[in-house]
Amino acid sequence: MRGLFITLEGGDGAGKSTQIKNIESFFEEKGLLVVHTREPGGTPISEKLREIVLDSHNLEMKDVTEMLVYAAARAQHVRELVMPALEKGHIVICDRFLDSSIAYQAYGRGLGDMVGIVNAFATGGLAPDITFWMDIDPDEGKRRVSRLGDLDRLEMEEGDFHFKVYEGYKAIAEGDPERVKRIDATRSVEEISEEIKKYLEQICEKRGI
Repeated sequence: MRGLFITLEGGDGAGKSTQIKNIESFFEEKGLLVVHTREPGGTPISEKLREIVLDSHNLEMKDVTEMLVYAAARAQHVRELVMPALEKGHIVICDRFLDSSIAYQAYGRGLGDMVGIVNAFATGGLAPDITFWMDIDPDEGKRRVSRLGDLDRLEMEEGDFHFKVYEGYKAIAEGDPERVKRIDATRSVEEISEEIKKYLEQICEKRGI
């Protein structure tokens, strides 16, 4: 049986990393093999592309270039890691996926429908079984990230860009409520984890896991 593909999305500082660990524990307690990965990245080639696209020194990078680098990293990631793991029946938890490109490049950069077209080819049509959108105000997210130290190239963008990204995520969630679950990321870690766990139990019941 094909494995389960779970993604977490949201602006910077939304607390995705903490919840990914909790989701891992949820499935490991069931005795299931979990693959935790991220985008851009997840494979040696994709990690090198990550370094390029997020390098704070690469300020001259054009918007179309940015979109294509993300898509290239995703194409490698899907074929080398994600699909093989799913075909083995594993649980794959990914920090960001296609929704990030739609939010950041289609909405944030204003590249529109072309982002979806390019990434449909890059992913081979692969879509997550469930996505948790960690919803947090962009200003609050940026404050949290700024406290952590050095910012990457996208984190350095001005507030207007991040509000466009937020509107992108909102549109994605409203357009696909069956897959995308909005999670209020301003609450405590424990409250967020409990809500996510309820969704996980529901999808496990449907899949017979």
